[in-house]
Parts: sequence; structure tokens; C-alpha cells
Amino acid sequence: MAPEACDLLIEAGHVVPVVPHGVVLERHAVAVRDGAIVAILPIDEARARFAPRETVSRPDGALIPGLVNTHTHNPMTLLRGVADDLPLMEWLQGHIWPIEGAVVAPDFIADGVTLAIAEMVRGGTTCCNENYFFPDVQAATYRKHGFRARVGLPVIDFPTAWARTSDEYFDRAGEVHDQWRNDPLVATSFAPHAPYTVSDANFERIRMLADQLDVPVHCHVHETAHEVAEARRTLGQSQIARLDRLGLVNDRLIAVHMTQLTDAEIALCAERGVSVAHCPESNLKLASGFCPVAKLLKAGVNLAIGTDGAASNNDLDMFGEMRTAALLAKAVGDDASALDAFAALRAATLGGAKAMGFEERIGSIEPGKQADFALVDLGA
Repeated sequence: MAPEACDLLIEAGHVVPVVPHGVVLERHAVAVRDGAIVAILPIDEARARFAPRETVSRPDGALIPGLVNTHTHNPMTLLRGVADDLPLMEWLQGHIWPIEGAVVAPDFIADGVTLAIAEMVRGGTTCCNENYFFPDVQAATYRKHGFRARVGLPVIDFPTAWARTSDEYFDRAGEVHDQWRNDPLVATSFAPHAPYTVSDANFERIRMLADQLDVPVHCHVHETAHEVAEARRTLGQSQIARLDRLGLVNDRLIAVHMTQLTDAEIALCAERGVSVAHCPESNLKLASGFCPVAKLLKAGVNLAIGTDGAASNNDLDMFGEMRTAALLAKAVGDDASALDAFAALRAATLGGAKAMGFEERIGSIEPGKQADFALVDLGA
């Protein structure tokens, strides 16, 4: 029998497919045809079965799914180190917002995203979930460089360089979504900034439009104890309870940070299919609190990992983020097994893909999925 044609055969000392969980395949190869995974099999079998146009052989390498950074503000890569050693609200209101008011413009966005792509690709990240202004410029920049992204359509209750009124935010959101709705790499989501900067009326519009357009809602939620306390003081309920009242606590919601959660709120998120984007290094830098990772996983909540923006991290290193997430979960949960290496990798790949609605395409190395990989040099 003649060998099967394929475009690419990647041979690696180790393949970590993520699905099945906890598996490492030694001396395996992945065959790719037309951008999709055809087979995963031992190297000797692959060489006998396939006639590839190109072979990449890395006996000292580990092939993993491309990492998925589930919460970014990538234009802010240009603001790295601008306001260090400050708590969240002082950092945000006293420094970041004034600087953004002076510098945010299309060229700033394009340059920041381009720099971020270079940093992410060097670190094995192949997909990100973006939340920032000028999503039209972001989308075009990601597409130009062949980088997969879900670009957030921002909504916030005050004027910015992107939009001046609520109607303008939604009108421009619709235009950007329509432009990119069928693109194979770039998609959109709604990205309300946070419950404390978005009104009930705008959240209700977001819920309605997210359902109509079939897109996620990407929002900072319960980032600090102060945020939760202020909501209870002014609203008589937590922000999660408020979002639930407005119909937003569902499987579209990517809730970012989530450092302050009751057991009842965790159970609600699990029941409704909410995904949590855990940003441990940003939360540590801004002294925002600790996401209860072990409790979320035990309840069945989908966990993803993000770096946040480089201004609050100060990098886009998903390997560092996985390590910090694993160590922090052990300390917070008083359990050395709280987040093992396989679970951390799953959160940084398939967990992120699921949160973003991309799990049928990426996030694991399985036949039929897209050839979206990172190859790690274990000899470096």
C-alpha cells in the first residue's frame, strides 16, 4: 500500500495531547493535512504510513497544544512598568486611565498588539482573548500576523477615544462584529469592563446582543474585596448576584479574576456553566486576592488561565502563569495536589479554548482539530 500524503509530520520525544488527561506519549508523531490533525501515532508507524511534504524532528522536544491566554489587554504591552507597586484602584484610576486618555489611538493599538504577538509566540501562546479599545485595529493586526484571537467589543459607561456614548459603543461593536464574523482566525466577544463601570441598562443590551450574535461576554468580576464590599454596600447584593439578576451568569460568561467568592457563588457558576479566567500573577502584583482554584475545580467550573495586561503582570508568559497558578493553588487550598501540572496545562489550553468557544478547533492534540501547537525544546 502506498504511503498516505500529508503536509507535515512532527516527530517529538514527547507529545502531551491534553486529551486524554494525564497522558504523555513518548516518541510520537503528529501528521497534519490541510491544516488539520490527521493522526497521532508512534514515530516508526508514522514513517511507514505517511509521505509528508515536510518533516520536523525534535527528539528532545515536547509537543503541546498552543497555549491560550484567556485574558489580555495586549495594547498595554506598551505600558509595561508604568505604575508598579500600587493597589488596583489607585493603579487603574490614578495612573492607567489618565495615561490611556493621552496615548490611546489606532497606532498605539497596532504597535502594542504587534509587540504582544511577538512576545506571546516566543512563549508558545497561539491564541488570546482580548479586552481593549479599538477592536477594529486589533482584529486587523492579529489577522495580519496570522494569530488567533477573540477580540472584545468594549463597553464602559464613560467616553473614551473609541466611543463617546453608549449608543456609539454598541453601534461600533456591531460594525466590528459584522466585519469579522466569518473569519477563520479572528472572532469577537462583548467586553464590558467591569460591573462597577457598566450600568444595568448596558448589561441588558449586552445580554440580548450576545445571545443574538452567539458570542461570549468577557468581563472583570469580583476582582477585589473592595469591589465586593462596595457592591454590597451600595446595591445590597454582590456583583455576581447582580449579573445573575440581569441574565448574564451563564455559559457565555468569561468571568475574569474571581478572587472573592462564596461557596454559593461557586455552585452557581458551576450550575450555569460560567468559565473563570484565572490571572494569578496580576492578582499578586495588585494585591487583589486569591482565586479559589481548588474549590472551582471541585465544583466543576471550567478554569482558564490568563496573564492580564503586561502593565499589571509585567509579562505575557503563560508558562510562568501556569507555574504561579499551580503553586498558589497549593498554598491557598492547603493542599499540595490542588492544581497539578496536567491540570494547569489543561487550564492554559483546553480550558481557555472552551471558555472562548474554540474547543472544537483547538486546545488539545486530537484528530480533526486544527494543527495549533507549541514545540518546547527540553534541551534548552
